[in-house]
Amino acid sequence: MFLKKLKLINFKNYEDQSFEFCSNINCLVGLNASGKTNILDAIYYLSFTKSYFSNTDSRSIRHGEDFFAIHGFYEIGGEEALKLSLTLKKGEKKNLKLNEKTYSKFADHIGLLPLVMISPYDRDLINEGSDIRRKYLDSVIAQFDKVYLSELIRYNKVLKQRNVVIKNFFDKRLKKSDVEIWNEQLARLGNEIFRKRKHFIELYIPIFQKYFDLISDGKETVSLEYNSDLHHHHLEELLASSIDEDIRIHYTTKGIHKDDLLLKIDQYPIKRFGSQGQQKSYVIAMKLAQFEYTKDVTSIQPILLMDDIFDKLDEERVTQIINMVKQDDFGQIFISDTHKDRILNIFNTVDTKHKIYEIAQGKIVQ
Repeated sequence: MFLKKLKLINFKNYEDQSFEFCSNINCLVGLNASGKTNILDAIYYLSFTKSYFSNTDSRSIRHGEDFFAIHGFYEIGGEEALKLSLTLKKGEKKNLKLNEKTYSKFADHIGLLPLVMISPYDRDLINEGSDIRRKYLDSVIAQFDKVYLSELIRYNKVLKQRNVVIKNFFDKRLKKSDVEIWNEQLARLGNEIFRKRKHFIELYIPIFQKYFDLISDGKETVSLEYNSDLHHHHLEELLASSIDEDIRIHYTTKGIHKDDLLLKIDQYPIKRFGSQGQQKSYVIAMKLAQFEYTKDVTSIQPILLMDDIFDKLDEERVTQIINMVKQDDFGQIFISDTHKDRILNIFNTVDTKHKIYEIAQGKIVQ
């Protein structure tokens, strides 16, 4: 499966532009703000019905217009098999159609067109707080496990209710039993979410380490650990033993909402001890591991989007990455870069089918 044609109307800086892509590597080159990343975001929209970069869909409408439309034509087995259209008009809800049939629930679409995005924003996985890493962990698992997503939503609702009771504990002269009544539900959901996270990480870590070794040519040692209090105790026990502390600080201190991923290089936090190139290599390895995991679960090669990932990487690492993704294990790939000469030099030495598009001010130059 691959994206054969893309048509953008009033999407970000594109007025009306069509693209035809090859089934292997597609390179988008141009200056910053030319529109390269907007093409990748449009492709991301078609898989996930939302932007990778913004929570506000209306920001994707071209300035001065009142709607946008993204049309994608996907080929399967040599035949055009899927037409996907996503449209948004100001003041109205998004509309998603597959082969002219409108989806009633966007959730039914997620997973149909597997895709992995690698972006400079992914450095937030290293530099920001644990909530970013939990969100990443949950997004990968939930994409293929609808029950997990439901459990996570219910867990957060129960957690919110327990926290409300805790905050009102003294003002309303409540009893500990009023807090404890929420423990059973929270523990049942939390223990199951922990089990699924733990299982996923056990599969994910060896794949991640494989890709980092390939990118770095085995010159550095990295580790990724799933940090959770539930490794050693059931959540029922943790909630019971921490109730006094919870009441004192007005917050539930134990549970899967406190989990984290520990990202290390040479046994030290990569946030503090990794160079920019090492951090970028680490995140790229995480995303390539996500790619392989997604492929194994769906039996479909996801589309891979690589947005401006070569900055801060030396030539050796760049070549290693290209040599990896040109293999048959990978399918259709989109790469954006600000340096046309760098892309030309790479593909002068790497023999693989590719197509280069030069983008300027929301248009194809050649």
